[in-house]
Amino acid sequence: MKRSIARGIGPGGALSVTSLAVTSLSVAFLAVAFLAVAGCSGPGADGPSSSGRAAVTFWGWAPGYADAVEAFNRSHLDIEVTYQAVRPGAEGGYQKLLDAVKAGNAPCLAQIGYETLPSFAAQGALLDVGEHRTIAQQAAFPEAAWSAVTVEEQVHGVPVDMGPMALFYNKKVFDALGLEVPTTWAEYRTAARTIHASDPRRFISSPYMTYDYAGLARQAGASWFGVKDDVWQVTMASRANEKVAAYWQSLVDEGLISSAPMYDRSWYEGLGDGDIATVVGAVWQAGVIKSGAKDGAGQWAVAPMPQWDEGQIEVGNAGGGATAVLKGCENPAAAWEFAHWMSTDRDAFGVLVEKAARYPAATDLLDLPQLAAADPYFGGQKIYDVFSAASHQVNPDWTWGPLMTKTATDLDDGLRTAWSGQGTIYGALRDTQDRTVAAMREQELEVTS
Repeated sequence: MKRSIARGIGPGGALSVTSLAVTSLSVAFLAVAFLAVAGCSGPGADGPSSSGRAAVTFWGWAPGYADAVEAFNRSHLDIEVTYQAVRPGAEGGYQKLLDAVKAGNAPCLAQIGYETLPSFAAQGALLDVGEHRTIAQQAAFPEAAWSAVTVEEQVHGVPVDMGPMALFYNKKVFDALGLEVPTTWAEYRTAARTIHASDPRRFISSPYMTYDYAGLARQAGASWFGVKDDVWQVTMASRANEKVAAYWQSLVDEGLISSAPMYDRSWYEGLGDGDIATVVGAVWQAGVIKSGAKDGAGQWAVAPMPQWDEGQIEVGNAGGGATAVLKGCENPAAAWEFAHWMSTDRDAFGVLVEKAARYPAATDLLDLPQLAAADPYFGGQKIYDVFSAASHQVNPDWTWGPLMTKTATDLDDGLRTAWSGQGTIYGALRDTQDRTVAAMREQELEVTS
């Protein structure tokens, strides 16, 4: 019998959720299959600490999380949280988490992006902790943000942040060349040509991989997945996606895109010395740029995301995630208490804003002083004003697929080739669609393309 998982969650939490029904049969079936592969699950990695406090281990990678743990431990005498930094999810952190769940020694809590949470739920890797929430706690978040951590009415964690996108640009470079900040993608192409013509080492941008590229597609309404009549639709090779891919392919073909991969040392060096003049990215990229490209301090600024048509107002979203409770957690109530505290405590989240540029999902935190502060790195600009406006303009029409770990791996492989000038971006999307559909059919999911 064919099965379907008909739920998609967008990466921006409150801004980006397309809530679709997940059949309880499919989740239950996959959960049983997951545990059958794993064998009988033993106790989790958490239990009573030597001091008698409830022990909770938390795996994540965001700057500021360790500070939140320290602050929580100082103010809560009945719970002891231990933070362990792991590689970011797409760089191996998610696989490490899944392996730990299979082995029965997973942490209680983990940082999981909204785009990946449905896959974890489908594999039976998450715990339902809905019984530990209160009405007041749920009310701290917009309904859509809450939906981002809920699958088939099972609550798997607490929303943390959202990822509205904007244009980070090197103001020093733009000013030196007499360039206006591009408001359309056509103007962005013109700026790209001027920047590269001024110095062959200069480029307007570097390659974007799966989740960052998804934000570019999302702005244009180029969806990747959908569900109709309880059947998955995979639309990565649609005409809308072809349009977005063709635009970026044209920049590659003209030699206007740097070869430096995002987050590589060469990328940070390019941002610092002006050889990479823009990053079209989510709010949290501010923290990445500040920490990794210190030489660019005072040179950068933030502007709204360029539009496809003059006067249009559509924004993409990249990232955003939750603190999820994993299968096997021995202290789910304690895990829930910490997770909710970290997402709603003003001091703790203020540090996340300062260190990681996290944009809070909790509505009561939108007036944090850190979000109103002038940022010296960005020339004294109050950059969160731009993202505050962008947060209301995110295209809501987006659904993530049920096998995003595989989809992302396949697409990243194709994009690396395409950005290097071999193959095409649209070819990578088309090939990934074929691979995704085949994988979904292997999982006995109802799917069309």
